[in-house]
Amino acid sequence: MNRLDTGVILVYFLVLIVIGIIGTRKVRTSEEYVLAGRNLGLIVYCSCLVAVIIGGAATIGTARLGYEHGISGMWFVAMLGLGIMLLGLFFSGAFNRLKVTTISELLGLKYGEQTRLLSAVVAVIYTIMVTVTQVIGMGAIIHAILGWELTTSMIVGGGIVIFYTLLGGMWSVTMTDVIQFVIMTVGVFFVMLPMSLSNVGGFSALLAKVPAAHLDWTHIGGAQIFQYFLLYCLGMVVSQDIWQRVFTARSASVSRKGALFAGFYSIAWAIALSLIGMCALVSLPDLKQPQDAFAAMAGGILPPGLLGLVLAAVCAALMSNASGSLLASSTLLTNDILIRFLFKGADDRKYIWISKLATLSLGALAIVFAIWIQDVLVALDVAYAILSGAIFIPVVMGIFWKRATPKAGFSAVIGGTAVVIGGLAVLGITSTDPIMYGMAASLIIMVVVSLMDKSRPLRETTLPAEQQLKS
Repeated sequence: MNRLDTGVILVYFLVLIVIGIIGTRKVRTSEEYVLAGRNLGLIVYCSCLVAVIIGGAATIGTARLGYEHGISGMWFVAMLGLGIMLLGLFFSGAFNRLKVTTISELLGLKYGEQTRLLSAVVAVIYTIMVTVTQVIGMGAIIHAILGWELTTSMIVGGGIVIFYTLLGGMWSVTMTDVIQFVIMTVGVFFVMLPMSLSNVGGFSALLAKVPAAHLDWTHIGGAQIFQYFLLYCLGMVVSQDIWQRVFTARSASVSRKGALFAGFYSIAWAIALSLIGMCALVSLPDLKQPQDAFAAMAGGILPPGLLGLVLAAVCAALMSNASGSLLASSTLLTNDILIRFLFKGADDRKYIWISKLATLSLGALAIVFAIWIQDVLVALDVAYAILSGAIFIPVVMGIFWKRATPKAGFSAVIGGTAVVIGGLAVLGITSTDPIMYGMAASLIIMVVVSLMDKSRPLRETTLPAEQQLKS
């Protein structure tokens, strides 16, 4: 790594810090701190939504899957894209109408305070694990760029994210996300992908040089694709870091259009990174660590300056995702736990300070977990397994089924969480079965308890038929 590339990365880090400082000037209320005032227009909103979806696993992980499985490695991120499109098409109307701040708050409206608290705990665990995956990825990239020890690299990368998120909340995250979206797009689609293809002799040459199985869209296996559907497509629908970005949209129309754009962009990103991984297989067939496919390919083919830009693009993807999930976890902790039980009656100013303290604490915890786990896809699998298995059914039933009762919602979250955690402990964290068992248990509990329970929902959250179509 030469001085020019190192300089590009360091300037990028400096820009993020400056933006964090600027972001503090735009924050006057708690809603501006956590939701940017619910006032983002379409262009800015699209940039932010893409930035929170595309992270370390989507970048480094997809290149690795492309290296190992070819074009079928795209299914991982494609399912994220499908999930965000489903969220925008079928749920944005309810979000816009109810004006909630967190996923737990919506569940609390429907099922009561116990369910709100429990779901907040589950969602905080998920968002922290997502942050962990990004810190791991940042550490790997900074380690490759500057040659620092991996642990030190994680602390530095995570520390920068904590700093600008802590200062300006969602406004700082939004401002950085717009810049990061531009860097991501240019770095991957206009630099890394064309130069990777050129290095192997072009697209036709790539098709001729990779194993035939790498051109099969289902080579990764139907079971694995289904697992990605359960983990990422369904998990995306009930993901607090995604919901929190959806809440920032100026209107339901903006949130729908932005979700469709982000979904298609994610699919394009998935294909691009899979192709880059395939190019790495042709150029570096004896790579010992497939997870290094992207960084190794970039280091081998890009000239000084452009290498720094592309690695900055990867850092952008990691940091934007990390900041979104970190802010989501602190919002859940503050909005649904601390303010309701420890700091009742706190005004906006006190709310913001409590949220900043939560951001600092959870960010530090994420860095500790990242140093401990050090595997991007394993950490992400655990996070989405818990979320999909425990929360998906209560959220969907709460919005679309009028018979769902408070007792049923609480029981379904408890049952789904217990089954998922127990299944992961017995069958292993790579097994799909615990997710299916958790969702099945949650659905059965929800239906049976609702039909037996004579109580009514605490508040109507279901959408009228005509609004479901519009949403």
